Amino acid sequence: MNQEIKNKLRVATVWLGGCSGCHMSFLDLDERLIELADKIQIVYSPIADVKEFPADVDVTLVEGAVTNVENEEMAHIVRTHSKYVVSFGDCATTGNVTAMRNRFPNEELLDRAYKELADICYSIPNDNTLIAQLCQQAIPLHHLIRVDAFLHGCPPTPDEIWFAINELLEGRIPIFKTQFLRYG
Repeated sequence: MNQEIKNKLRVATVWLGGCSGCHMSFLDLDERLIELADKIQIVYSPIADVKEFPADVDVTLVEGAVTNVENEEMAHIVRTHSKYVVSFGDCATTGNVTAMRNRFPNEELLDRAYKELADICYSIPNDNTLIAQLCQQAIPLHHLIRVDAFLHGCPPTPDEIWFAINELLEGRIPIFKTQFLRYG
């Protein structure tokens, strides 16, 4: 491994139960991504073609609530292999929109999605090969694993992401002194 790559911060991003808006906001860093490429190495992400979560990750940004058994497993893998874990966006930090399903029993949700709204096949997958088994509740990431920092927003703005990553590059946990209000 060449020395340049060895000195870069090893960063992963993970997408659990969410809409990918946080990752889209990350991509909205635009030309700052080029500057970031000199400082970090993306070692795992839905925007990279990496199949297994690697060992020895410096920072992992986790988007989305924990909604199913696959998310639970990934959260534990992330915590085991990451020095710092950041809840990335409001679904990861609070459950947000994803947790709205918590008002309904899983059976009702599955009936609605796979029977009532189906166009062709009117049955719920029952062997969990097509869909992962749902958790009883969609929960924020820190309800399952230890989280080192929280990056709020739905999604966080590129400027907030830039600030957080630069704080981590400087060896500091990002702390936001003001709440960013958004009106849509």
